[in-house]
Amino acid sequence: HSHEHDHGDDHDHGQPSEHTYETTPANLLYEQLDFPKVTTLNEDQSGSGEAILKKTWAERLDPEPLLESDADEQILMTVPFTGQVRLQSILLRSSDSPSAPSTLKVFINRDDLDFSSAEELSATQEFELARTNDIQEYPVKRALFNNTRSLSLFFTENFGQGEEDVTHLYYVAFKGEFMKLSKEPVSFLYEAAANPADHKPIVSASKGV
Repeated sequence: HSHEHDHGDDHDHGQPSEHTYETTPANLLYEQLDFPKVTTLNEDQSGSGEAILKKTWAERLDPEPLLESDADEQILMTVPFTGQVRLQSILLRSSDSPSAPSTLKVFINRDDLDFSSAEELSATQEFELARTNDIQEYPVKRALFNNTRSLSLFFTENFGQGEEDVTHLYYVAFKGEFMKLSKEPVSFLYEAAANPADHKPIVSASKGV
């Protein structure tokens, strides 16, 4: 039985929302986003970039809030994490319209980007985006994103081919592994895991033979 559908016909799970299937994906990075530090350049309404990031998995198909570009079709969003992340994929939802973004350049660990520097620098990875109302998941080259502390998403153009100044985005999310920034040395964690106490029951059992 596949759970890969969004039609709200999985009522046996008792989910409150029409368009959830079973539960939020385990590797969805949501609590780990540093929402107050999110910056979005060229957003039509202040705070709308942060607002679409704050949509939960259950709200991923909701039309509001949405992020719209302001002066032209470009959007540059920088999303810091509260620790270090091994990124696996980026999830986006736009629309089947000329306002859907068509190209995304992703930069890792840059909190100083503006439009001119984002144009000039080579991206960590670049994506051609789909023009669709569906959620799209774009896997990243994981080796490049193993130590991610922040992501900058530069939506360079939309499907309007120069005729459409407004780019729309409804949902942005990330999947990956979160690594808490621990002050303990890593070797200490391994020693704790290989605790000799784990083997004691075997020894005592053999003595009674």
